[in-house]
Amino acid sequence: MIKRQSITIHDVAKTAGVSVSTVSRVLNEKDDVAEETYKKVRNVIEELGYSSDLAAKSMRSRKTNVIGLIMPDVTGPFSVHVAKGVNQAILELNYDLMIYTSGDVRKLSSSTKEQQFISSLNNSFTDGVIIVTPTSGHFISTSPVVVVDPSIHEPSGPAVISTNYKGAIEATQHLIDLGHRRIAHISGRLDLLSAIRRKKGYEDALGHAGIDYDPELFVNGDYTRETGKECAEQLLKLENPPTAIFASNDQTAFGVYEVAESLHIRIPEDLSIIGFDNVPESGNFNLTTVDQHIDRMGYAATKMLIDLINGNEIESTQLKIYTELVIRGSAMKLGQHSSG
Repeated sequence: MIKRQSITIHDVAKTAGVSVSTVSRVLNEKDDVAEETYKKVRNVIEELGYSSDLAAKSMRSRKTNVIGLIMPDVTGPFSVHVAKGVNQAILELNYDLMIYTSGDVRKLSSSTKEQQFISSLNNSFTDGVIIVTPTSGHFISTSPVVVVDPSIHEPSGPAVISTNYKGAIEATQHLIDLGHRRIAHISGRLDLLSAIRRKKGYEDALGHAGIDYDPELFVNGDYTRETGKECAEQLLKLENPPTAIFASNDQTAFGVYEVAESLHIRIPEDLSIIGFDNVPESGNFNLTTVDQHIDRMGYAATKMLIDLINGNEIESTQLKIYTELVIRGSAMKLGQHSSG
């Protein structure tokens, strides 16, 4: 995150590559500015959150005791549990919360849009912002920004992420210990570090066990149940299908369950499966999964943000929440498969 005490007309001019007088003419709606230049300057003004209004600046100089939360959706289990952790923290710390969402976990916001949302909230309504699964890793803001589950770009500011690599290795190793060799992986959104690290953990666990990586057993998903179903159909209809699947998250795993049932494939007798997240619904499925303590991620991000707002020193700008393998009944030894 690029943090500035105040964004000035000089910052706008420098970013847009024009003179200060040109920015001033755009702000004053003069008609002697070329249309292309006008649009460029206006876009920069929005991206940086620049405001020339003195009253707005005066208002922004006071604390609001409100934090912003920007999420791709408010119904998906990951978002819900991040929000629960945030809610717990604001209750304890006497803050209010403002949520912005695009309403669709599959809707990948552009980095420009994300910057506009952050600038709008931090320059008008909030003392700081938490952004969940962003597209970008770099933000310009006059107030603190904390990222939960960052994109493939290493975040330039404070971030909270689980130990995805460790969790993926433990999940894959558990399947290997049960005797499986044809282990498939359905990935998450590969624009996120979490999905990249889970895929890497899967690959490395296979390699450490002397199992060759088979590209036929890897399918690119997006953390949704519907895409999980599509990926599962592709894998389970192979001439030589996998005996086990490591799903990138529980929602993906639930999609695998649906397809397995439609194909009369029994879990775990015919197919072992492991998820990632440990959302409450995973207990209903008896799903072995990796708990990444999502509530704790939201709670930790909020504590970190409020410390930054209050000028307190934080221990680390990259906070890791440790994962834990939760063993239930969705995976069994390979020799026991197809025994019933």
